[in-house]
Amino acid sequence: MKISHIEHIGIAVKNLNEAIKFYEEVLNLKCYAVEEVKDQKVKTAFFQVGQTKIELLEATSEESPIAKFIEKRGEGIHHIAFNVDNVKSALEEMEEKGVKLIDEEPRKGAEGLNIAFLHPKFTHGLLIEFCGKDNTDN
Repeated sequence: MKISHIEHIGIAVKNLNEAIKFYEEVLNLKCYAVEEVKDQKVKTAFFQVGQTKIELLEATSEESPIAKFIEKRGEGIHHIAFNVDNVKSALEEMEEKGVKLIDEEPRKGAEGLNIAFLHPKFTHGLLIEFCGKDNTDN
């Protein structure tokens, strides 16, 4: 597995429009995409900051992992996503190393990327996402 860079930092927010307004008007960043990922019950907004993106995440359902996260911990950093050369291979490597996976197989996420998450109990409390554009997964 090769990690090339931090792809994005995911931030859980209660109100996407209010959060976008803050990032644009206060931090002078430009939201370049808003997208709903229906199977994850989330609406996202993206900002480019150098090579890394900020992904704001708003729940579209009370059953959404984002809604549950905010209920438990409040708004804030939800995950860090690392770009990998092959998501499926990265998952296999993590499993071989004894890391518990949330996703056994890659799935489609925002921006058409293949994504998969590692369990935070095995990553010192941080939810880690692997993502990539590889077309060999899914």
